[in-house]
Amino acid sequence: MPDPHDPRRNPAWHAAQQWQRRAQQSQGSGLLGSLKMLLAWLLFGTLMIVAMVLGLVFLLLGWALMPLLRHRLKKRMEQMHADQAQDVGGSVHYRETRYRESRSASGTRRDQQVLEGDYEVKDDQRR
Repeated sequence: MPDPHDPRRNPAWHAAQQWQRRAQQSQGSGLLGSLKMLLAWLLFGTLMIVAMVLGLVFLLLGWALMPLLRHRLKKRMEQMHADQAQDVGGSVHYRETRYRESRSASGTRRDQQVLEGDYEVKDDQRR
């Protein structure tokens, strides 16, 4: 009876043996194979360095633009608070909302006013 723990009966062992044979056959290319491997590693290393430099540039650019964005958002919030403070003094049935910095089709800035309010329909007096 054959031994069940014999490694030659294991399919993984057979696959490893085939892989080892193929690796030994491909080593026969000599100098050309070495040059290909060297060029592949140099290309891979160059791409990694370029990717890291681009990542650092974008990171530094983001950090540099963050105070500008914060200032812009702060100004926008102040304007919203000022608009809201003006709206508080209005009546209950009428309020005005202003949308600032809307752009027209030509790209120029213009102020636009939108009126919103509650409207009541009066009963018809003709009855």
